[in-house]
Amino acid sequence: MSTYERPITLAILAMGGQGGGVLADWVVSMAEAQGWVAQSTSVPGVAQRTGATIYYVEMLMPSEGRHPVLSLMPTPGDVDIVLAAEFMEAGRSMLRGIVTPDRTTLIASTHRSYAVGEKEVPGDGIGDPQVVVTAAGIAARHTIAFDMQELAEKNGSVISSALFGALAGSEVLPFPRSAFEDAIRAGGKGIEASLRAFGAAYERAQSGHTEPVVRRAENTLDMPPRSVGQPQLDKLLTRLHANLPEALRPMAYAGLRKVVDFQDARYGDEYLDQLEALYSLDLGANGLAHDLAFTETAAKYLANAMAYDDVVRVADLKTRASRFERVRKEVGARQEQLVYTTEYMHPRMEEVVGTMPERMGKWVLGNKKLYDGLDRFVNKGRRVRTGTVFWFMGLYVVSALKPMRRGMLRHRIEMDHIAAWLDLAKSHLSANYDLAVQVLATRRLVKGYSDTHSRGEAKFDRVLSAVPMLADRPDGGAWLSRLVQAALADEAGKALEGALSTVRTLQA
Repeated sequence: MSTYERPITLAILAMGGQGGGVLADWVVSMAEAQGWVAQSTSVPGVAQRTGATIYYVEMLMPSEGRHPVLSLMPTPGDVDIVLAAEFMEAGRSMLRGIVTPDRTTLIASTHRSYAVGEKEVPGDGIGDPQVVVTAAGIAARHTIAFDMQELAEKNGSVISSALFGALAGSEVLPFPRSAFEDAIRAGGKGIEASLRAFGAAYERAQSGHTEPVVRRAENTLDMPPRSVGQPQLDKLLTRLHANLPEALRPMAYAGLRKVVDFQDARYGDEYLDQLEALYSLDLGANGLAHDLAFTETAAKYLANAMAYDDVVRVADLKTRASRFERVRKEVGARQEQLVYTTEYMHPRMEEVVGTMPERMGKWVLGNKKLYDGLDRFVNKGRRVRTGTVFWFMGLYVVSALKPMRRGMLRHRIEMDHIAAWLDLAKSHLSANYDLAVQVLATRRLVKGYSDTHSRGEAKFDRVLSAVPMLADRPDGGAWLSRLVQAALADEAGKALEGALSTVRTLQA
């Protein structure tokens, strides 16, 4: 049976905003312009990025004046072309059975848009793209995969244009390139940008060039400059270069930038005070034999601990011009378009009390009747439109409290918490170096804001409760690292409880 005696079937997997419907319309209009009969249907995915919409297209050349009857849904084992607008959607298409080695050409963008299931994991829940790469090598007849999102953005368009170009470049449809371009022109919107992205993707698909697919881009740390032209900051840089070895400077510089951005240059001095003291202890504990892992770990996690997420920090981040620009870029807004961002906030009374002067905050915490009364007013969800004058000014005023942060109750609580954590790490440095390093690394459990911060801090305390049981073990650091991984495995903490039970058996 020839290709023209049965329908050519094509499935498009795309999420909201990726132009999957436009892409399906282009395919249908192109086929019809070439004298074929074509039909498209769609099955919506679930909201909040738990699944893509599947657009299904069938096309067939009419035979002897008879109008064909086309199917409404893709059938496993019967799809010729699958276009996935995100890499894990390519994996899901294989799980659904619509990619088969004897028939299917798989065209996929290698970029990632993380699913809710990946983002809700407290630790690193990102799926491994190598699994999809391996599966594609087995499940598909032919695979074309590259970062079509990046290519589309470079050409001022959206990913549907790049997918359409890759489809044309694959030459799996019996239509010339001009037919594809005519379909774009007939759409009447964003023609020039769409044609640029189409052409770039077409050439890329034709070249057959492949690029490695990585789980995530590796972070690279910059060496600190000698000067940035600002006297206060230059003093910090001079101190950094003078008092810390070259190997530690990139991490320390990243931490220094974070704490200065969080508060001010004086806070940067406080960070370096702590770090230099830890470096001195590290040298005394034969840290050079361990590549100064203690100080390098402290440089990272001490900065994270000092730049905690409080009400002032959240308000500051949400009112920055750079954030509004990033949002505009992500949604692809043109210069003349207005973009309103709606934030969902659910403040608790703890956050409000944390912004009070230390003595006042403690007094309110000790007055249960007053605290509960205020909490009934404060503790409720709010949708904040930061594009409006009222809400923007409200958050801007809160962000302006930064100079008063050192006198707030929350700051005192955080500083006491940091001091206790560092004291615990230092107390084990000489006797069990690896354990001391891992005590510092447990700080990765404390992150976020409001309830997220509270849950992380509770897990942090639970993990550190195991340190006395591991202090005399040469593999104590490895066990503490396993506890951290267990704490990050699920939000409820079931894996952590199981791991702690295992640690308790080590003493038996």
